[in-house]
Amino acid sequence: MTNIGSAENRKYEKIKRKKKTSQKTLNKKRHIIQALGVMAINGNLKGFLNGQIYKGPMKGACIPVLNCYSCPGALFACPIGSIQATIGSSKFSFGFYMVGLFALFSIAAGRLFCGYLCPFGLFQDLLDKIPCKKFRVPKKIAGIFKYLKFFLLAFFVFILPFAFQNQYGMSDPYFCKYVCPSGILLGALPLVAKNEALAAALGSLFSLKFTILVIITLLSIIVYRPFCRFVCPLGAFLGIFNPVSLYRLKINDKCINCKKCEKICKFDIPTYKAPNSPECIRCGECIKVCPVNAIEHSFLFTERKSCLS
Repeated sequence: MTNIGSAENRKYEKIKRKKKTSQKTLNKKRHIIQALGVMAINGNLKGFLNGQIYKGPMKGACIPVLNCYSCPGALFACPIGSIQATIGSSKFSFGFYMVGLFALFSIAAGRLFCGYLCPFGLFQDLLDKIPCKKFRVPKKIAGIFKYLKFFLLAFFVFILPFAFQNQYGMSDPYFCKYVCPSGILLGALPLVAKNEALAAALGSLFSLKFTILVIITLLSIIVYRPFCRFVCPLGAFLGIFNPVSLYRLKINDKCINCKKCEKICKFDIPTYKAPNSPECIRCGECIKVCPVNAIEHSFLFTERKSCLS
């Protein structure tokens, strides 16, 4: 009986090690997946060459990442911009369609899209690779500022567009127009580079948003993903669904509360206590550092199936 039990334990450990190895491999390839995602999302290479925005049928669809509609290579619309433009309309069902589609994406995987597909997230990740002294935001300060993105989501994405709409029920995309640095990086700068007339017409609004981009860029060199962590309304919306999303992180019974997951997390998330925190972008660093393989990728329906069996 002892030999049988030992054999079963060895088999179990072998399965766990194999699963752990596959998880680590996925984590190592995260930036490659991000880069491929950016190229697919901005696959209209002709737009970069002629300085023209793609307006084909694919632009009527959105994917849950912060990728500017005005990027010459963008094949899809930005969900945040689309919601703002049509949120107050009784004549256009597109706003309801966008919110519903966005919610479905959020329920499916939460902020996984932030960690693996978002172009502006990749931009910040690359800036973080620049070798210099890094600054860790104190937990108390971070705990306060993390609510800023929820304020921006409510005020700029929903309240302002709903309150200030024209006779057709359309509104300005206030967050995109006055705040979003991704619009400058992916949209305005490539267009200006190819259009002399557009460059000559730049004014104070461009200067304001370019200043925001510069500030975010400089901060991203010393602080990990400051825009995602404190400003992005898209991340706020996706994060709300992290605790109930189908894809999730799971803590198994091997956890020894060593807190290595919290120490490695650049968002200061105590993964051993809150593996599905609204702040988590699913980067997987906690999985790599766990000494006892206690953190796993999981899906809600597989968890329920295992419980029933």
